[in-house]
Amino acid sequence: MSESHVSPAERIFAEVIHLEHLARSASTSETLAYSMVNDSQGLFGFRHVALVINGRVRAVTGVSVPDPHAPFVAFIERAGKQLVLQEAAGQVTTVHADWLDAQTRHDWQTLSAQEALWVPLKDRQARLIGGLWCARDLPWQETDRRLLEQLADAWSHAWLALEPRKAWRPGIPKVKVLIAAGVLLGVMLIPVRQSVLAPAEVVPRDGRIVTAPLDGAIADVAVKPNQVVKKDALLVRFDNTTLKAQADVAERALAVAEAELRSGSQRAFQDADSKSKLDLLSAQVEQKRAELLYASDLLSRSEVRAEREGIAVFADGDRLRGKPVRTGERLMELADPRQAELKIELDVGDAIQFPPEAAVALFLDSDPLKRHDATLQRIAYEAALTDRGTLAYRLDARFLADAPRIGLRGTAKIYGEYVPLVVYLFRRPVAALRKTVGF
Repeated sequence: MSESHVSPAERIFAEVIHLEHLARSASTSETLAYSMVNDSQGLFGFRHVALVINGRVRAVTGVSVPDPHAPFVAFIERAGKQLVLQEAAGQVTTVHADWLDAQTRHDWQTLSAQEALWVPLKDRQARLIGGLWCARDLPWQETDRRLLEQLADAWSHAWLALEPRKAWRPGIPKVKVLIAAGVLLGVMLIPVRQSVLAPAEVVPRDGRIVTAPLDGAIADVAVKPNQVVKKDALLVRFDNTTLKAQADVAERALAVAEAELRSGSQRAFQDADSKSKLDLLSAQVEQKRAELLYASDLLSRSEVRAEREGIAVFADGDRLRGKPVRTGERLMELADPRQAELKIELDVGDAIQFPPEAAVALFLDSDPLKRHDATLQRIAYEAALTDRGTLAYRLDARFLADAPRIGLRGTAKIYGEYVPLVVYLFRRPVAALRKTVGF
C-alpha cells in the first residue's frame, strides 16, 4: 500500500508502534527519557513534556540535561508532588488549577502551556513511580488520553527494566524524618557513663624520697634503676676530694689550737698574762673542734645509703653521674614493690565531676589489651604544670588487685556520673564553642 493511501488511523497506529519500539530498545535510562519527552511531539503536538521520577525531573523537551535549580524544574516537581498528595496522579487526567496552590498556579501561567495533561508511570503492582507533565495550547482529546495511556505502559515497563524503582510517596519522607528525629532524640537521651582518658604512671605508694644531703657533684651511682637494695646499702657517692681536704685542714687546725691551749696552761702558773688568755684559747679549741665535726659530717654525707629496704626508682644512673646538685634536690625514691599506686595527670579541659571512689581502668602501653582496675582516692584542687608543659590535675588511684611494675606508663580511663548521650558526645564541642563566642 502506498503512503498516499495510508489512513490517519493507520499512521497514528504506526507511530505508536514506533514509539514503543524506541522505548524497549533504549539501552540507558537517559536515552529512554529523551525519547519520552521528544519523539512523541509529532504525534501529540505538545509544547513541552517533563519527565518526573520519584519527585525529581529527569528530562525536559529540548533540554539535554535539566538544571535542578531552574524555575521550570522547580515548578514541575512542586506540581507533581501536589498531584500525588491530591490523589489525582493515579490516572491519565487533565490537570485542574484548583488542585494546585496559588504559587504553583502562578508559575503554571508564566512557565507552562495552558492545557496540561498528567500521564502516570506505574510499576507492576500499579504503584506510582513517576509521571509525565504534557503541556500544549490546544485542549486534550479522549483519543490523546487513550494513546498516552497505552504508551505509558510501554514507557513504565522499559523504565523499570533499566532503573528498578520504589513507589513514589511524597508524604513518606516527612514521616521518616519525624520518626528518625524521634529515634535520634530518644538515643541522645539514653544515659551513658561519662568517662575521660588521661596519661598515667605506676608510682610507689608511701615511698622514701632520697635527696641530696649537700651541695656537690655526684661521682658515682652504686645502684641501677629498679634494683632491689637492702638497708644501709650504698646508693650514691659524691665527689669528696674537697670535703676530705676540708676535714684534714680542720683536724690540723684543731691540733694546733689544742697545742696552744696546753702551752698556755703551763705558762699560766708563772705568768698572769698567759692565764688571762686561757679562756680565749679554750674558745678557739671549741671552734676548731666544731669545724672538724662539721667537715667530718659533710664527709660522711658524701655517701648516701638506703634508710630502708626496697627498690631504687629513678630514670637513669648515667644522667646522675657528674651532675652538680643542690641540697635537697631529689635523686631517687626507695619503694616497696608490693605497694604501688596510679598517678594520673588529667588535663584541665577533660575535668568532669567524679563520684567518690570512682572506677579507673588502666591500659599499659606495654600491654594495651590487659585491663588493670583501680579506684580513685585523691583529686588535686589546683592544676599544676606537668613535664609536658601542660596544666593538669593530679589524681591518685589505688589498685584493686596486684599492681603492675613501678615505672610503667599507660592510659587511664576514669569513669564519672551517668549523663545523657548528647552531653557525653557534645560536652567538649559546646565548651569550645562557648570559649569562642563567649556566651
